[in-house]
Order: sequence, then structure tokens, then C-alpha cells
Amino acid sequence: MELPTGYITALDAMNRHVNSARPDAPVQLERVRRAPLDPTRRAAAVALRRLADRIQPRPLPAAPRCS
Repeated sequence: MELPTGYITALDAMNRHVNSARPDAPVQLERVRRAPLDPTRRAAAVALRRLADRIQPRPLPAAPRCS
């Protein structure tokens, strides 16, 4: 072999790849970050929903049926 460093690097990369899917592999928990404008978005959504409820046409009253 001309480049033993490449061989060692390839073995190391292969070991990391193979061992990463093992059940006992270390796990890093993903941090859930809140969006910076989350309260503003929620307030806008509530306001738009209320506006849509006011603008939406109401159904016509049902005509009396003769039986």
C-alpha cells in the first residue's frame, strides 16, 4: 500500500458508518426551538379566523316542509 493514511481513514469512516445504526449507539436529542414570531403568528391566525367567521355568509333558513 502506498498510502496507509488513506486506508486508516477509510476504515475509520466505515466503522463510524456501520456502528452509527446500532441500537446502543449514542443519541443526541434534537432541541425544539420555538419560532421567534410564534406569538405574533398565533394572534394573527386567531384574528383572521374571527374575521372569516364574521364575513362568511350564513345559510338560508330552511323552508317549512309539508308532510
